[in-house]
Amino acid sequence: VQLQASGGGSVQVGGSLRLSCRAPRMILSTFSDSTMGWYRQAPGKERELVASMIRSGTPNYADSVKGRFTISRDNAKKMIYLQMNTLQPEDTAVYYCNGHFSAYPNVAYWGQGTQVTVSS
Repeated sequence: VQLQASGGGSVQVGGSLRLSCRAPRMILSTFSDSTMGWYRQAPGKERELVASMIRSGTPNYADSVKGRFTISRDNAKKMIYLQMNTLQPEDTAVYYCNGHFSAYPNVAYWGQGTQVTVSS
C-alpha cells in the first residue's frame, strides 16, 4: 500500500493550504472500506491526530483545528484532502496521511510527510 501526500508549503498567518493524499495502486473497494486521516508532528513533539474520516464520511477533528480544518475524501479518486484555513504558527509541522484498511487489519499505513510552515 502506497500513500502519496502533497500540498504542503509556507504561508503567512491566516492563510490557507490544501493537502492531498492519494493511493494510486490501491483497489477502489479496498480504499473505500477504510478510515483515513491526517496526523502532524512538530519539532520536539509527538505525532498527533489532526483529523480522520471513517468510510461513511463522518469526520473527527482535534480540538485545536475544529472550525478551521476540513477533511474530505473522494473514494472514486482514491484520495483524501485536508483543507486548512486560518492557519496559525502552531500549525507548523510535518503532516502525514494515514490509512487503516479493513482488507489489511491491524496495520497502519503512512504516506511520506509534507511540510507546512506558518509564519507571522
